[in-house]
Amino acid sequence: MNVDILQSYEENLLLKAPFPSFALNQDGQVAIWNSICEQYFGYAIQDFQTPGSLKEQLLSTLSENTWKRILDAQECFRINHIQLTHKNETLSKADLIIIPCMINNEPCIAFYCLPEERFSILGESEQELYDLKNGLFSTFMMITLDHEGFIINCNPLFLKTSKWTPKRVLRKNFWQMFPENEESRQIADTIWNSINNGKIWQGDVQKIKKTGETYWVHLTAIPTYSHNEQQYRFILIEQDITHEKELQQKLEKIAYVDTETGLMNVHRLEEIVKEMIAEQQHFYFVYLSIDKFYTLKELHNVEIENNFILEFSKRLKIYFQDSVLARINESDFVVITPLGEWFIQGFLTYLKQNPIYIGNRAMPITVSGGITRSPQDQSNFIQLMNASLETIAQVRKAGGDNILSLSEADHKKLNRKSIIEKRLLTALDQHHLKVLYQPQADLKTGKIDAVEALVRWDDKEIGVVSPDELIPIAEETGLINQIGSFIIEEACRQAVAWQQQGIEMKVGINLSVREFRDKNMAKFILETLMKTGCPAHLIQIEITEKFALEAEAETSIIQQMRTLEEEGITFVLDDFGTGYASFRYMQLLPIQTLKIDQMYIRSLTQSEKTQRLINGIVHFGKSMNLTVIAEGVETEEQKQLLKQYGCDAIQGFFISKPVTAEKIPQLISS
Repeated sequence: MNVDILQSYEENLLLKAPFPSFALNQDGQVAIWNSICEQYFGYAIQDFQTPGSLKEQLLSTLSENTWKRILDAQECFRINHIQLTHKNETLSKADLIIIPCMINNEPCIAFYCLPEERFSILGESEQELYDLKNGLFSTFMMITLDHEGFIINCNPLFLKTSKWTPKRVLRKNFWQMFPENEESRQIADTIWNSINNGKIWQGDVQKIKKTGETYWVHLTAIPTYSHNEQQYRFILIEQDITHEKELQQKLEKIAYVDTETGLMNVHRLEEIVKEMIAEQQHFYFVYLSIDKFYTLKELHNVEIENNFILEFSKRLKIYFQDSVLARINESDFVVITPLGEWFIQGFLTYLKQNPIYIGNRAMPITVSGGITRSPQDQSNFIQLMNASLETIAQVRKAGGDNILSLSEADHKKLNRKSIIEKRLLTALDQHHLKVLYQPQADLKTGKIDAVEALVRWDDKEIGVVSPDELIPIAEETGLINQIGSFIIEEACRQAVAWQQQGIEMKVGINLSVREFRDKNMAKFILETLMKTGCPAHLIQIEITEKFALEAEAETSIIQQMRTLEEEGITFVLDDFGTGYASFRYMQLLPIQTLKIDQMYIRSLTQSEKTQRLINGIVHFGKSMNLTVIAEGVETEEQKQLLKQYGCDAIQGFFISKPVTAEKIPQLISS
């Protein structure tokens, strides 16, 4: 390479370097100053007209000895961690690489500057924000949510405290970070509503780790707006206060007193109830919950905290004199009393006659309550609490503002539900669940060409647990995803096994909206298809109208459904006509099949009105180019009527009850 080319190469290298680079000539003047220098340091080449001006400004922190070493340099060397002075007088650290060279036939010294931080122009206020962000990031747990409430970023401190890994926590939603109970759900909803309305939310909340342990944080939730995405994001800044809360709880437990109201707390209440049960005392366990408490609290802000609960507690003390009173949480109370139901229910009338005032306004307070007898209804503290919460749920479903007790049958169901909850986890761990298949027959050909996969559980202690019993409990306990995963894998393997026997059989799988709220659901199904070698067209996913109604409002669910549809999976709308029918979701969701609910089929041959209704449903489905299936078919007469209406297929005991996979080939050949 000749000298001219070498000089040109050195000059271009300085000018086009992707970081600040410049050169001094033999007189100590700046000969080259690249555009990144100007952008990063703020100086223009005109700022260095006189010899030594570079040393006085950009390199003002260098010692005279170091500067002399640079000017006398005969070979390359590097200076690490020096401070450079920007034109706006801010400082930044960098490494300098010094290279003697020839430029324009003159000896020069080239400087390659390698900043220790990303280089962008930072004004004073921006630098402060940048430093503030770094300070927060290293001091507090920080989480970023997208506009739908899904986690899109978090810092190492959050991961360390919560025991999550980045792979597992990203795309989890905001609500999954809280314990699965009604109080936590209400608090999470309140936070979400506040930040969605552009308000900052602050307070102490209990959260849940990946391990299932709970911990406490002081949370500041801040809404921010992304101009690039034109959507809101939300930043959660959290400080771990578990130690302080545990200390507070220990002190409260020692004192057994709710410090705000003077009533006993739940720890003391549990002890008293256990003592009364041990002494075989008969009593009423009355659980009272203030309706829409968090809404009232938000509407009336600080006033409600300072006065409302105290006034409510006073009325409890006056009305239930000589009874045991306890405060369970912010808005829930328990009364232990020997007095009868008529007296207990009279508390609502007493509240209306003695309203609670905030300023000059009477608070619009209503209370939902549950009455449980001990030992007639339930026999221990946990059961009494669970029965009370179940009663309150029923009261609120009916409109609230009432105090009721469950029927004897409801209490038996509740006791069985409690046992099922305990046994279900064991059943999943030990693979006690199994899958049966109920055939569907094509009405034109008479052939069985599809089955519905149905989970069954026969427990050695509690007997057969029907799907109607199992699925709601699984959804409440959060185990529905595990059951769904089990059925998907079993159904895919079985479809492949039948195909290998020369039987092309479609398999329907029932999935819930809760499962599809996991944004990885479609991915899991497609991975299962690949793992088992199951063709996508053999799988049908059955959803209910309730699922469809909720899904139409959630873009992520619709996207997952369309992803599966594009791969060849079909969707069946099960239980059609049971109360949620909507033309809107028929347009939005990729539904290919309607399944008429069996409640209509039962009265098909006895009711002309039902016949007209089913005929109308079939014609509606046909007008939408949908396949129509009737379930619950039990007689030849029902079959013939459905065939006459143009129904495509039937399912029910007339074809077969649910059977094991081994019996399906026998049914096909018979």
